Amino acid sequence: MAMRVIFAAIGSLAAFVATPAPAADIDWTHAKQVDEVTTEYKFTPAHLRFQAGTPYRLHIANRGKETHEFHAPEFFAAITVRAAAPLNTDHTEIVLQPGQEKDLYFVAAKPGKFSLICSDHDWAGMTGEIVVK
Repeated sequence: MAMRVIFAAIGSLAAFVATPAPAADIDWTHAKQVDEVTTEYKFTPAHLRFQAGTPYRLHIANRGKETHEFHAPEFFAAITVRAAAPLNTDHTEIVLQPGQEKDLYFVAAKPGKFSLICSDHDWAGMTGEIVVK
C-alpha cells in the first residue's frame, strides 16, 4: 500500500495519521496497469475506478485520427505521480496526438469522483468519470 502512517503528538493528544507516501518511496514495479483508449469521440472505458493507496500505471492510447486530451484537473491535483512528464505544464491534462501512447504512474490518496473530458471534443459527448474508492 502506498501510504505511510505518521505518529503525531499534539499537546496531550496523540494520533496516527495516514498520509500519501512520497513518489520516491512507492514501489512502482507492482503498479496495476489500467488501459484507456481514445477515439472519435469517446473514452474506452468511459468510467475509470481506482483504489486509494494503490500504485497504478494508466496507459492511454490515442487510436483516433484527431488529437485528444485526457482532461481531469481535479483528479490530477488529488494524486501523487511518479513523474509529471506526460502531463501538460498546468498539470490539468494529457495531450495525445493520433497514434500516440503515454503512461501515467500514480497513487490516489483519497476517495472522490472526478470528471473526465476531452477538452476539444466534450461537445460531442467525449466525457467520462474517474472514481477513487
